[in-house]
Formats: sequence, structure tokens, C-alpha cells
Amino acid sequence: MDAAEAAGLADLPPHERDRRLAAYSEDDAFEQCYRWRFWARPSQLPPEGDWRVWLLLAGRGFGKTRSGAEWVREQIERGTAGRIALVAPTAADARDVMVEGESGLLAIAPNDRRPRYEPSKRRLTWFNGAIATLFSADEPERLRGPQFDAAWCDELAAWRYGQDAWDMLMMGLRLGENPRVVATTTPRPVRLIRALLKTADCAVTRGSTRENADNLAPSFMSAILAQYEGTRLGRQEIEAELLDDVPGALWTRDTIERARVSAVPTLRRVVVAIDPAASASESADETGIVVAGVGENGHAYVLDDLSGRFHPQGWAARAIAAFQSRQADRIVAETNNGGEMVEATLRTVDSAVPYKPVHASRGKIMRAEPVAALYEQGRVHHVGAFPALEDQMCAFTGGAPSPRPSPDRLDALVWALTELMVERGSGLFEYYRQLMAER
Repeated sequence: MDAAEAAGLADLPPHERDRRLAAYSEDDAFEQCYRWRFWARPSQLPPEGDWRVWLLLAGRGFGKTRSGAEWVREQIERGTAGRIALVAPTAADARDVMVEGESGLLAIAPNDRRPRYEPSKRRLTWFNGAIATLFSADEPERLRGPQFDAAWCDELAAWRYGQDAWDMLMMGLRLGENPRVVATTTPRPVRLIRALLKTADCAVTRGSTRENADNLAPSFMSAILAQYEGTRLGRQEIEAELLDDVPGALWTRDTIERARVSAVPTLRRVVVAIDPAASASESADETGIVVAGVGENGHAYVLDDLSGRFHPQGWAARAIAAFQSRQADRIVAETNNGGEMVEATLRTVDSAVPYKPVHASRGKIMRAEPVAALYEQGRVHHVGAFPALEDQMCAFTGGAPSPRPSPDRLDALVWALTELMVERGSGLFEYYRQLMAER
């Protein structure tokens, strides 16, 4: 099959393409199906030039995972990489997306060149002896020591300990003549992404969800565009724009970044705060679950963001597991949407859990302002990064409702820090009361 014939084949509708492929010899057709540089869109292929980092910033459904996996396969089959690091936000992400996913390393490989996967060893081994090892960015220290000649980093902007994990990886990227790393991610304006964009040896590719519309369910495209097109979230998640801070937002990225820490001092109190969703349907808001503590130094530390879409029993079990693992003092839960059912749900999981109901009698902006003041004073620290939570914080102005989802993670954060730092008698309460009286 020559280049002209291959190019014509790519332009055909899927059913006609399949019919034409059936006319080729079995070996030729089989080989053509796995020739990524033929089937890929130009924006999915690595750029030319002498780069050390290829940063692929693209919207949801663009085909980032396929691009990363195919780059790894190409390096291995060409013999240019023998020791590869596969790094994802969590160990589960590395397994479920990078290895076992629909566009992961197992799915894209021809049967005769499929790697052997050993989950217990977090390792893939190819026919030519090349080895890829799975890592979680939640555990940067695991990257200390191993050496690599290539790496694929997935959802880099969502790494909790992004800078620490990246630094450890780059120090180990020292084998071979030209060690390289591919980072595939939906963009977020985190410090690591901004720093890479300024790096001379970083090649950047940007792509929109729309580019891959032919390979996505029509219902997905119509639904996501109807709900998010033109919104700030849509610009980030669909068009892959790297957005600056929202004018008038109570929080800024810089404020959060300046106070970020990677370690926690001795804590004298820990609470788990819940903002339960009114429904558990796929289109419902999330249930916000945030864990925070206060240290002997009077500063607060955000320890976990465990928010998500759960059935009532699910969020109750998740909150109580966090209460137990963090040795918390109590669970604080907003009761506006659930009333007594919130406590009843929690007690079906643990009948003795210390519990405090809170009721939102003031607007979100009034509840959030004293907590935002704590951040401005440098008295609240995020232990690692919480991208989804921080997105909500830095987009919250307290103005008129918008098409974006309700800031449930932010609500849970506010309840947690209010309990720890803003309640009457906490010191800040009196400071803020006096400040408001002077306005």
C-alpha cells in the first residue's frame, strides 16, 4: 500500500474503509490497522525538533491518552527506549487509564507485540525486553532512584504533588542519548504547567475536543456543548484554554500557591465537612467532602478533597472512612438539602460518629468571605494540590448563578474552615466581626 493509497483510505467513511481493507492481504490489512502515524491527526503526533518535553494540552475526548500510549509504543518498537516511567495522578489512574483503558497500552498493541502486564510489580514488559513501570504522582518518593530513558505523564495538571513528582522524575530521566517525556493533560493554570510553557526545550501542542468529534458519541458532543459551550469551564475542558484568574473572585491561584505545603505539623483538631447533593443522578451536583485540620500554630491545613457523585450510602461511607483514617474530631454536614436524613444516613454507617449539623442561613458569599480572609493572611495551607477544588475557589465571585456546576467542594471547604477557624471564640471570629463593624 503506497502513501497515496493510504491517504485516500483515511478519507473514506468507516464502513467503506473497512470494505477496502478487506480486499488487502491479511498481513497488509492487519499491519495498516496498527500504523498510528497513518491514522492519527497531525495534532496527535509528536512535533519535530529537539525537544525534551512534549506538553499536549487538549480538551476532554481529544485523544490525549491514545497519543501518549502510541508514543510509548513507537519508542519501544523503534528500540529508542528501554526503561519507561508511566506516571498518573494515582496508582488507579495509571492502571485503569494508561494500561488497561480503551486507549491504553494493552489495547493499542497488536497481539504479537502486546506487553506482558504484571500488576503486582506495577510493570509492563515488551517482546524486546523494554520495561515500563507504573508510578503514582501521589508518591513522589517512589520516583527517587529509578532511571529512565523515556516517560509518559498523564493528566499532569491534576497531580496532587505535581512539582515534587515532576522534579523526582526529571532527575531520573538520564538514560540513553536523548531521554524525553510526553505529558498529556487537560490544562489548568497550576504553577507546574505555567513553568513548562516558559521552558525552552518544551514543545507544546494544543487541541480541542471538537477535533475528535467523529470518534465520540454524538449524544456526548451535543450534551457537553449545550451545557458548557461558552462557559469558563467549557473553555478549559473543551477548548483547552489556559485561563487566568476570574476578575472579582475571592481566591487567586497565587494566594493558594504561596501557602501550599507538602507536610503537615501536629494537628490539634481535624474535621470532615460534607455538603450533600440533593440527588444521586448522573446530572446531579457533587457531594462535597473536605477534610481539614488546625495546627498548634493556629494555621489550618486542607488535607483531602474526597468529593464526587455518590449515592447517600456512598458519601456517608466515604466521609466516615476519612473520619477514621484521619482521627478526626467530628463530621460537620450542611442540612439544607437533607435535614435529619443527613444524620440518619451517617448513623447507618457508624451510629456513634460525632456529628454537627450546620444550616446555611446566609448566602454563599457571606459564608465564604471570612474563609477567604484566612487565605489572604496566609493562615490556610493546602497539603498538595486539589485541582477541582481550587478551580471552584478561583472561579467563585458570589455573583449571579452561571451554567457551571454548583461549587459543592468549595461549600464543604468553607464549612470545614468555619468550624475550625471562624466559629465564635476562635479569635478570627472576633477579628472579622470588628472588621465588618468598621465597614
